[in-house]
Amino acid sequence: MNSTVKPFKLKEHSVIPGFNITMGFTLSYVTLIILIPVSMVFVNSSGIGWVNFWELATSQRVLSALNVSFGTSAIAAIVNVFFGLLIAWVIERYTFPGKKIVDGLIDLPFALPTAVAGIALTTLYAPNGWIGQLLAPLGLRMSYTPLGITIALIFISFPFVVRTVQPVLQSIDFEVEEAAMCLGATRLQVFRKIIFPELLPALITGFALAFARAIGEYGSVVFISGNMPLKTEIVPLLIKTQLEQYDYAGATAIAAMMLVISFLMLLVINFFQWWVSNRHK
Repeated sequence: MNSTVKPFKLKEHSVIPGFNITMGFTLSYVTLIILIPVSMVFVNSSGIGWVNFWELATSQRVLSALNVSFGTSAIAAIVNVFFGLLIAWVIERYTFPGKKIVDGLIDLPFALPTAVAGIALTTLYAPNGWIGQLLAPLGLRMSYTPLGITIALIFISFPFVVRTVQPVLQSIDFEVEEAAMCLGATRLQVFRKIIFPELLPALITGFALAFARAIGEYGSVVFISGNMPLKTEIVPLLIKTQLEQYDYAGATAIAAMMLVISFLMLLVINFFQWWVSNRHK
C-alpha cells in the first residue's frame, strides 16, 4: 500500500501581530494620546458661550497675536525650505572635511532646550549684542521685533526640512542625471525636470513640519519677542497670560481657535502634497 508522505512545513509566523490587533492598538493609542487631550480643549472652551467666544476671537489683541504667530511661522518655514534644500544638497552631494560634524550640528536645535536658544539669540541680536550692535547704526533692530521672532523660528525649525529632503536625495539614481546630461540636458534642466519633481513632495512635507513646529513655539520666542501686545505678542504667550489671570475658559478658547486654524492649514498643505505626489506618478 503506497502512501504519500507530505513534507513537514513550518508554519510561518509574522513578527508583527495581525491587522485586528495592530489596528485596535493604533486606535487606542491615538485616542489616548491625541483625541482625548484635544477634545478637552473644546470642552473647556465651551464654557464661555458662542457670543463671548466670538468676541474673544475677533478682539484686536487676539487677531494681532494670530497674525504674528502665523505670519512669522510661514516666513520661517519658507526660508527653511530654500536653505534646508541647499544644506541637504551640500551634505549629500559633496565630500568635504568635517562633513560628519556639520551633519550632526543640524540636529542641535532638536536637543537644545528652547529657552536656552531664546536667551542665546536675544543676547546675540540685542542692541548691545555681538550682531545687534553692528546692525544698530544701520537702523536695523532684531530683538523685540517680528524679525527677531522669525529668526528664532528659523533656528528651531530648519532641521525638519533638511532631514526630510536628505532621504529623497539619497534615493535619486545619479545614473539618470548622467543619462540626461549625455542627451544634451543642462544642469538646470536636469534639476528642473528630474530632481525637483522628486524633491517637491518632501519639500512640502518639510514645510508643513517646520510650520507646525514654529506655530506652537514658546521658549525660544518669549525672550526675543519682547512680548508687546499688538506688536510682538505671540499666541502661546497670550494663552499663558490668560492662564496667569485665571481665565481658563478664555485660554482654552484661544487654544481651540488656534488648533482649528492650524488643522485647516495643515489639511490644505497635506492635500496639496497628495495632489503633487499623484500628479508626478
